[in-house]
Amino acid sequence: MKRYLLWLPTLILLIVRIVYFYQNQPSYPYGTIIRINDRVTSEPIRYTNSQYIKLQGFKIYLPLYPEVYYGDEVIVEGKVEDDELKNPKLVEVKESKSVLYSFRKRLIEFYQRNLPQPHSSLIAGVTIGSKASIPKDFWEALKRTGTAHVVVASGMNVTLVSQFLISFLALMLQRGKAIPLALIGVWSYAILSGFDAPIIRASIMGSLVFIAQELGRLNFSIRTLLLTAFAMLFIKPDWLADVGFQLSFAATLSLILFEPKVDKFFRKTLPTGRQVPDLIRKDFSTSLAAQVGVVPILYFSFGQFNILSPIINTLILWTIVPMTMISMLGGLIGLIFEPIGTVILWLTYPLTSWFVWTVQIFN
Repeated sequence: MKRYLLWLPTLILLIVRIVYFYQNQPSYPYGTIIRINDRVTSEPIRYTNSQYIKLQGFKIYLPLYPEVYYGDEVIVEGKVEDDELKNPKLVEVKESKSVLYSFRKRLIEFYQRNLPQPHSSLIAGVTIGSKASIPKDFWEALKRTGTAHVVVASGMNVTLVSQFLISFLALMLQRGKAIPLALIGVWSYAILSGFDAPIIRASIMGSLVFIAQELGRLNFSIRTLLLTAFAMLFIKPDWLADVGFQLSFAATLSLILFEPKVDKFFRKTLPTGRQVPDLIRKDFSTSLAAQVGVVPILYFSFGQFNILSPIINTLILWTIVPMTMISMLGGLIGLIFEPIGTVILWLTYPLTSWFVWTVQIFN
């Protein structure tokens, strides 16, 4: 009982911090003309006649040109109407000079040059969380089938990749040696992916939970995850409403609680007398276990629910890890010597084709 009482002051402190944060957010009367100077911290979404960004809680639809990119610093002026900035004017845009932002941009361009749509945008989405160039019809199909989270919140992808790494390395090495190598892989992926907020969150959560798992105690792993989430929300309370944060947390918690049980189930001998191969079993178990906590969030976040969503996700989520690994390797080599990188990238085409075909079949 005493150990649970220790959580009470922590929870109260977090609630006070969140309430204080939201009560002190600036409030603008309807029709007020304001000027926002901020950095674009998520990939802009491009439509036929506009590009969409979100700054300081406001939805902003700018003309297509000049183009705004993730990482740019912009000054926008417009009229406040609820949570949207009407008739926005792009006063100034300063292109980011960061090496990471530049790398991300070049990687997306490489994918777009060498794969047709929607395959290129799917690869950019699952690999580095870019959703700017997703065709409208494909985006609607993703929402209707409950698979939009795959390209919306790359934090969950990091969770899947990190869990795969630890499972894969554990097949060849002792767990004590596998975990440090997996952590190096996770943070290398985070850096190469542009260090976007969902990726950072998932990397922190995954790293701490894997360390806790090394101690072999389920309760300790859960407490570590909760303390990590509390600390991150205390630093940045507005992450509470962020879908990426919610998915990262839910996917990690689901993996802690359910992945061992799912894996144990698939360890059973098949009617043919054989067992599911270890690598396939681990990947499938990870994908299926993550769905338990993720599905409710997808329903409330996107306002649509497909009763077949868990089945659809199970059918396509196994492609995420190999797709991510191959496309990242192909992208890195392609930025140095494009012909070889392109050949490697083409290896993702059967995976993306299965993904696209599955989504279209259930659409």
